[in-house]
Amino acid sequence: MLDLSSYKTFPETMNGAVLAIGNFDGVHLGHKAVLTYAIDIAARRNASAGVMFFSPHPRQYFSPDTPLFMLTNPRQKRAEFEKIGLNFALELPFDADLAQKSAEEFVQSVLVEGVKVSHVVVGYDFFFGRGRGGNPQILRELGEQFGFGVTVAPAEGHLVSDEDKPLNNPVSGSGQLIYSSSLVRDALEEGQVKRAASILGRNWQVEGTVTSGAGRGEGLGFPTANISLSKGCHLHHGIYAAFVHHKSAVYKGAAYFGKRPSFDNSEPVLEVFLFDYDGNLYGEDISIEFVDFIREDIKFSDMDELKAQMDDDCRIIEKILTEK
Repeated sequence: MLDLSSYKTFPETMNGAVLAIGNFDGVHLGHKAVLTYAIDIAARRNASAGVMFFSPHPRQYFSPDTPLFMLTNPRQKRAEFEKIGLNFALELPFDADLAQKSAEEFVQSVLVEGVKVSHVVVGYDFFFGRGRGGNPQILRELGEQFGFGVTVAPAEGHLVSDEDKPLNNPVSGSGQLIYSSSLVRDALEEGQVKRAASILGRNWQVEGTVTSGAGRGEGLGFPTANISLSKGCHLHHGIYAAFVHHKSAVYKGAAYFGKRPSFDNSEPVLEVFLFDYDGNLYGEDISIEFVDFIREDIKFSDMDELKAQMDDDCRIIEKILTEK
């Protein structure tokens, strides 16, 4: 898959492409439906299929002081795009120039004069242009004006029972849960990593570079690899069963995210203890794949109580991950 960063220097060999447009944070099952429409249409036209997404997320641009819980970084998005089978990914910088363009200016300068699209695919809830002035109907009208086709993908979801319906999220009258990035964030904030996985179509993962910690885990017999997460991360505090990916290796692990109330009640940290690993990961990049929630973060009266609980946690996690 070709990685691109400017519509102004778009390769002529890909003129006439079918382009899916959106933020695609999480690249969940709803997003994958949009992307699949683009791939299928491109195959029928013998054209290139690509995706346009924006970095930073527009909400981060307009509200830089309000942290946003991002589900995927650009590298993770591109990896998912490549798995789906897209020919190229165009990551546009969301800057003042792009933010000022009206819906019509965006279409004319970016899609028509820049990418020279033959067809565009968007989700049913797509908005674009200055002040979010563009919507799917306006995009259709502009497509007719400028000579490209438009497909608006319908909402995607799955049926849920009344007891499984999450609070404050769209559920149709037929009981269909509509996939959305917000729904994934809500699930992770509640520690419901399995529910998040059912929307993403895979387990949620975070990436980072291992940094040095206080060394308390090693003293307890559970040396951990620590990575920093953005302040926008609202993952529920507690213990998780996780797989840890390092280069080509995959390890079982016990992941902790929280404020360490038994010690200093600090800023939230992510620590993971790798089973059957003996080595130093400082400075190495790892990915932590969350499989199941084990228990809440709690304060222990002493280190013996904490160590006994960690022994129990690891036994439970070992069983869960062995069965995966």
